Amino acid sequence: MKFTCEKYLLQSAVATTSRAAASKSPNPALEGLLIEAANGVKITGYDLIEGIYTSFAADVSEPGSVIISARLFDSIVRSLPDDIVTISSDDNNLTRITCGNSDFSIMGMFSDSYPELPSVEHQKSVSIPQKTMKEMINQTIFAVSDNEARPVYTGALFEIEDGKLTVVAVDGYRLAMRRETPESSDMDDCNFIAPGTALSDLEKMCSDTDETVKIVLGNKHISFSVGNCVLITRRLEGEFLDYRKAIPTEYTYRLKAERAKLLRAVDRVSLIIDDRIKNPLRCIFGKNKLNMYCATAIGKGEDICEFEGDGEGLEIGFNNRYLQDALKATPAERLELCLNTGSSPCVIVPEDGSDKFLYMILPVRLKA
Repeated sequence: MKFTCEKYLLQSAVATTSRAAASKSPNPALEGLLIEAANGVKITGYDLIEGIYTSFAADVSEPGSVIISARLFDSIVRSLPDDIVTISSDDNNLTRITCGNSDFSIMGMFSDSYPELPSVEHQKSVSIPQKTMKEMINQTIFAVSDNEARPVYTGALFEIEDGKLTVVAVDGYRLAMRRETPESSDMDDCNFIAPGTALSDLEKMCSDTDETVKIVLGNKHISFSVGNCVLITRRLEGEFLDYRKAIPTEYTYRLKAERAKLLRAVDRVSLIIDDRIKNPLRCIFGKNKLNMYCATAIGKGEDICEFEGDGEGLEIGFNNRYLQDALKATPAERLELCLNTGSSPCVIVPEDGSDKFLYMILPVRLKA
């Protein structure tokens, strides 16, 4: 195998596919990238759960394939000067990488030891702009659970209904929901659960453009096509929370606030809370103002944020980080906080009444 290409094309392909390579595996091939040269160059990373492959233009003088350590190859390519890169491998998989004055020789592996990526048989698909997909993931992924005891919640629910795409994440303490209208879809009222790790990689693959992400749904796998890159991941199986039933439909208090002011107040009081001292943030909703207070072994903090509405002295405790995550994610500057009692969840929605997003945070029990 031998080919030459622009460094930036190779670096981009290696950085993207390395995300799917296994960091540690009994099968050394899974810790590597499969490089195939024919009409162009195709690079694949796969850890048996998630796979990413991409293709780019190159001058191929000798077709062939080889597996190279993902971590080492990525480090080498990033360190190369901005010039034309030449990569070649012999019959023993000794792979040479040259660029400018830089010259590396590393041992590769035979490509036939690399597992084949699963195929996603086209059943249904939906297309959405990359920047929209990126925002939807970014604004929900913080609520994806990391508790492997309940695998179904280590992913996010994708739901197509009434021509809209909804993404929902829950971790037992909070819920994040984003809703947008896709560019095109042949999915009718269906849903699937995508792993959070795959969505995190997909977010990095998406750019702030109107070019589309095509989502293809198969029986056991899902594929996300972003430009020349394709991410394939298994679907998570299990019964996801019926989020509609979990969200209250009636509220005693509806209070309006500016996101930036509220977030700054929460950030200030949170300065005396650390990972060892997880005292809740005590919130007292009065008339046109919110008093926030917290006392820990470090000291105490107090702040006031202006609101529109009257909470009649309602007192609720919150995990400060959960409140911060939701406020940072909300894609609107004017919010409505919907409340009932000190032991019921707080629901954050847009002030304009749209259904574009919703964040729900469960309260923390306060000590007297």
